[in-house]
Amino acid sequence: MISFKPTEEQELIRTTAREFAAAAMRDSARDADEQAALPEGFLDASWALGLTVAQIPEENGGAGMPRSPLLGAMALEELAYGDPALAMAAMAPALFAFAIVDHGTEDQKDRFLPLFCEEKFHPASLALIEPGPLFDPLQLKTTATLSGNEWILTGKKSFVPLADSASHFLVIARNGDAEGADKNLEAFIVERDAAGLTISESGKSLGLRALPTASLDLDQVRVAAADRLGGDEGGDIRSILDAARVGTAAVQVGLSRAVLEYATPYATERVAFGEAIGRKQAVAFMLSDMAIEIDSMRWLVWKAASELEKGVEATRSAHLASRYAAEQSMKIADNGLQVFGGHGFIREYPVEMWYRHARTLGVLEGAATV
Repeated sequence: MISFKPTEEQELIRTTAREFAAAAMRDSARDADEQAALPEGFLDASWALGLTVAQIPEENGGAGMPRSPLLGAMALEELAYGDPALAMAAMAPALFAFAIVDHGTEDQKDRFLPLFCEEKFHPASLALIEPGPLFDPLQLKTTATLSGNEWILTGKKSFVPLADSASHFLVIARNGDAEGADKNLEAFIVERDAAGLTISESGKSLGLRALPTASLDLDQVRVAAADRLGGDEGGDIRSILDAARVGTAAVQVGLSRAVLEYATPYATERVAFGEAIGRKQAVAFMLSDMAIEIDSMRWLVWKAASELEKGVEATRSAHLASRYAAEQSMKIADNGLQVFGGHGFIREYPVEMWYRHARTLGVLEGAATV
């Protein structure tokens, strides 16, 4: 018989992440958003969960658990239920570390993975997004040109998480000498003090204000051939993009769950014209539709994550999960505002903050996505 129930290990990780989100994220999320800063000590506390180091090979200092994008998606949903901005900050180094686990050379694993096996949080980040409303991850403007034994990177990256403190960036760029959208993507490990790299503060965003982000300006940045992800053979960059999309979609599932579980008790307690608004058909149907869409989003995320875990082509599933989650999480956040009425726009309630987060998450890849 087929069972869709999480394994004992998966359920344990989900429970651990859920309890951490309730204890260390939910109550501090509003202050973090207002101050546009992470709570003191939060990153080290989140690192102590061991979600990243657990999936790093033992020979590189990790716990040696098999890499599991599905487990990661489950944990990320629970953390995002606490707060999306804090969840993305906590897990930002994982995209860097796991890209090296999956695609790095032995030398790259030996040099960089031990950084993520220390007791303290080690900031590193994926630099993918580029400025502009029509950003397309398959048509990047940041270029990489091979010159002797070095690659020369030129371009701009925006909304790079933890860029204010990251020691290294995994920069995704277009190899102008390669042909085809699937074949011309490369990834490069760039140190923060590399010559030609300028890190500047990003402008204030509508949502995810607590997540520290910055822009990168790469002006003829030289990267040794040994720091091209995968070395001479390169890496499967498309799968890194797919993993990033799945992660963002998992965050949107957690956010949507937070909206529904906050709005439902309010609808049963708020009395208007002599009865609870939750008993009115329009509101009851709205809440039930929200629950249906959250389950649908989750199954799409899990399907894409499962394909990544099996090593099969996951681009279609990742895209469907990403676009569906972007649309539905925005709709759910808006419906949450409708349930609360005028109270939904007041900072006393977290609904307006979740609405801003949903809007920001939904447009991170711009208007053109493939």
